[in-house]
Formats: sequence, structure tokens, C-alpha cells
Amino acid sequence: MTDQSTPVQTTPFQIEIRNLHASVGDMPILKGINLTIPRGELHAVMGPNGNGKSTLAKVIVGDPEYTVTEGEVLVDGVNILEMEPDERARLGVFLAFQYPVEIPGVTIANFLRLAMQARKAEGEEVSFSEFYGKLLAALKVLEWDESIVERYLNAGFSGGEKKRNEILQMLMLDPTYIIMDETDSGLDVDALKIVAKGVNSMRGANLGGLIITHYQRLLDYIVPDRVHIIVDGKVVQSGGPELAKKLDSEGYDWVKELALA
Repeated sequence: MTDQSTPVQTTPFQIEIRNLHASVGDMPILKGINLTIPRGELHAVMGPNGNGKSTLAKVIVGDPEYTVTEGEVLVDGVNILEMEPDERARLGVFLAFQYPVEIPGVTIANFLRLAMQARKAEGEEVSFSEFYGKLLAALKVLEWDESIVERYLNAGFSGGEKKRNEILQMLMLDPTYIIMDETDSGLDVDALKIVAKGVNSMRGANLGGLIITHYQRLLDYIVPDRVHIIVDGKVVQSGGPELAKKLDSEGYDWVKELALA
């Protein structure tokens, strides 16, 4: 007897960006971005300055400075564009900032504890043992002394310490999707390696994300599954890790020509 039941459709676990247009004031910046980033994959986004890479990151996480004029951003099938930034974070979307802010008076430990609590379901508590065990494991990955968490959040930190602290937050919060907005800017090679070590320790079937960068050197340590090039607010070329190496050796002139074609 033939089974006549209707098959159950499942929503793919991915970020899907559909025909995304966004502007600042009257200036259009994103002009029809289409990207799909499945869980289990890290994708790199590259391109010349001022062509929409950081705008894409900020639109995904809900920066109010940017206005979406068309398109959708679906996280596991849910359009997040009408959600507040904290709601998007609770869905598991995490942004590592290019320029992390300093918050004097708030220790890293207190900030992390509150952030972990915010991701819990109502009525659930983050136990001390859960928090402390996770913190020690994360600090070990990042080769950081435990005393660092008693310092105020990013106050007086070097550029490398600020970026390492972004990765510490990432390790503690277990996001489903990470957006790294030029996290490598200003880092020396030792700091770069530690940041990459933290990201690579999280890689697996339950993590997807975008790594926004100008430089191949970060991608030597965090090897992407796919590379996308944005020029003039559109994805003009996609490929494997070899695409980043081509940009490193040949520059952007050839992709600018693609954008004009």
C-alpha cells in the first residue's frame, strides 16, 4: 500500500539574505545582496572600502542607523528585520565589533554573567558552577589569565585585548551565527592567532557565520568555506578560499570591472 501522507517540510538552519537593500539617510549602500550561510559553514566577505561590507553586518544585527528599503534576512526561516537587536541576539546572532566600546564601572565577569542570563529562558538561572566552569575553559583557549575578568569592560585595553574580549564573549554565549566585522583590523600576528584559535575552537555543525575582512592574512588562520566579494553594494563574485588568495595577489581592479559589467 502506498503511503499517501504529506511529507514533513523542515526549515533549513541558515542565514538567508534575500535581495537586501539598505541606506543611510538618502544614500543607498546595499543594492540587492543575496547570500546563504548554512550552519556548519563560515563565509568570508571581502571588498574595497566603502562598498557595503560593514553595513551588511550592522543591518543583520539591527543597527538603527541603517534603513532597510527592500529584502529579507531570514534566520532559520524567521525574518528578523522587524526584531529589536536584543531579540536577534536571543536567536543566537552575535556581532564581534570592529571597534568595541569601553564601559568603565562594569567588570568583564559581571557583563558576561548578565549576558549569559539574558539568553536563558524565563525562570532559568545561570548557576555559578556553570558560569565559572565555562569561563575557565574559554580563558584557557584564549591564553588569558583569570584576573582579566575583574577589569572593567575594555577600559584601558589595547586593540588586541579588545578583540580577544570579543571572542571571549563569543565563547561564553554560544551563538548560532557569528558576524565578525573586521575583527582583524589593527592586530599583530600573535593577537591574530589567538583570535583565530578562539573562533576555530567553536567551529562545527551548529555554528555558521560571516567573517568580514580586507585581508587574506586572517583567512590563513580561519579558513573559510566560501568567499564572497562585495562591490558597490552587491555580491559580484563568490568562490572558495582561493578567491581570497587571488584578491591578495591581484587587488580589486578586476572585481570592480565585474561590477561594471
